[in-house]
Amino acid sequence: MWALPAVARACVACAVVAAALCAAPAVRAGSAAPWAAIALLAAVCAVCERLPRRTLTLPVLLAGAFLLPPAAAALVAVPGALAGRVEQRPVWVRRWWHAAQLSLAACAASYVFARTAPAGAAFTVALGPALAAALAFCLVTAVLDGVIRFTAEGRSPRAAWCGPLPGPLLPALVHGPTGLMTAVLWRSAYGPLAALLVLLPMSVSSWFLDRYERERAAHQATIRALVQAVDLKDRYTRGHSERVGRASVLIARELGLAGERLEALRFAGILHDIGKLGIPTRLLRKDGPLTPEERRVIELHPEYGHEMVRGIGFLNEARAAILHHHERLDGSGYPYGLSGRQIPQFARIVAVADAFDAMTSTRSYSRARPVAVAMAELHRCSGTQFDPHMVDALETALDRYGWHPAVTSEGSLLTECIILPSGNVPSVRDSVTGATLHGGEG
Repeated sequence: MWALPAVARACVACAVVAAALCAAPAVRAGSAAPWAAIALLAAVCAVCERLPRRTLTLPVLLAGAFLLPPAAAALVAVPGALAGRVEQRPVWVRRWWHAAQLSLAACAASYVFARTAPAGAAFTVALGPALAAALAFCLVTAVLDGVIRFTAEGRSPRAAWCGPLPGPLLPALVHGPTGLMTAVLWRSAYGPLAALLVLLPMSVSSWFLDRYERERAAHQATIRALVQAVDLKDRYTRGHSERVGRASVLIARELGLAGERLEALRFAGILHDIGKLGIPTRLLRKDGPLTPEERRVIELHPEYGHEMVRGIGFLNEARAAILHHHERLDGSGYPYGLSGRQIPQFARIVAVADAFDAMTSTRSYSRARPVAVAMAELHRCSGTQFDPHMVDALETALDRYGWHPAVTSEGSLLTECIILPSGNVPSVRDSVTGATLHGGEG
């Protein structure tokens, strides 16, 4: 508490006092208050507060607002909020603030519903008042969130309220009808147990969504770790992987890819050079020309990469792109000399993205080329090295979105016809300037 600014402490205290005043009539009513309904809803709300995403807290509180008078509705949130999970300090201040915030919002929602819904109204008639009450609930919580951002975090009023405000209002469109359905069943012949079963599908979907997001976060952490390992080993291509992933997504979107396939392609672009972890560091960092034997070793990196990610199930089609992104349409690429449509679509996309970033990035020994020059070179090699459809898609995407690479001294390289048969190609004449290049990115 004492770590907060004085004005923030005052706001928390005022919110707690206001919530207590809202709930006071129910306490003064004694046995006349609907304590059985309050206790049951409070117990369910407390369980919801312990769930990972707290997805069910709002519909339970709204059901209480539709079933109970404002003072009683204000009590439903208190036990769960005070016993809920809080991971940041000061713990008890956050709990009291959370309890006061939900209590005031539930009281406001109950008041709005009581003033707008006819007594004993059917579901369809009460739907409008329920949405209005849900909006009132979300508006109160959003405003109070802005208050604490302004007083405790020192944000500007615009940042505290204007930016975050629309987002919290959206759940009202979903949870308002859910809370109303719960309240209608509660008052029906089926009773409270049937009413609470309405929340079961939401709890299952919430659980699956939480698992999906956790899995997705784990995927992202895995990708970051692999990319960092490559960057540490090959200092000249730092940042290259992320840019290839971004360019691959630009191409894919023009081709109509979406959803999981688009995500898999982004992973393919980011991890296309993961096989370099199996290449001796001295070869990756060699400044002079590679011998034929050294070149053959470097040409193994697509196969190394494919083996490294073979057991990572979520990469899906990305594995094929990692293995085949050095194949050429005319069949002169590696590792298997595939040609034309034999080359997987993802590999043809990543090949273009890889070459484009190689041209438009800067190294200590090679300046970045303008985007227009890079695109001209891609078109020159279309049909022999690159799929023309992928090159056209990249050009369309660049016209629409532009390209702003982070130009550093550790970029990528273009050699004769952009990517020659070695992943790390030394001593090759640049097709535009005629200068001798060293150790290029494949």
